[in-house]
Amino acid sequence: MAPSGKLEIEIEIKSPATEFFQFFTKQLHNLPNTTSCVHAGELHEGDDWHAIGSSKRWTYTVDGKVVTCKERFEELDEENKSVKVELFEGDVKREYKSFKFIIKATEKEGGGGIATWSFFYEKIHEGIPDPIGYLDLAATMTKDVDAHVLLSAQKGK
Repeated sequence: MAPSGKLEIEIEIKSPATEFFQFFTKQLHNLPNTTSCVHAGELHEGDDWHAIGSSKRWTYTVDGKVVTCKERFEELDEENKSVKVELFEGDVKREYKSFKFIIKATEKEGGGGIATWSFFYEKIHEGIPDPIGYLDLAATMTKDVDAHVLLSAQKGK
């Protein structure tokens, strides 16, 4: 059996957790315009970017390399502000049999919140490194989306 693992990162956000979460569940098509580490995204299958099972094709930079993959939402939990996503096809499948992540946004008392990214993966073989670069990607996306959400809220006032 190939080795599997889990990596997790928690990042403090200044925007309300609900608004941060809603970016990923209602405005995901804007991600390439929000962060420089995601270069392109397109709806591949389905009628809705945010529907369970619809697939998107992404081009992004991880570990200094431009890579592609397809992804789809597996589970969406509005109440707990979490979404489970599967990455499939493309570059990620060269090293990992399976690769999934969960984004969860939690409110902090007094404002802002915590964005938690949990990555779950199964390597093709033991010589494959852990996907540490995805922690960096998650941190960059979180900071950029947080800034975008805050700016959008200021413009809306």
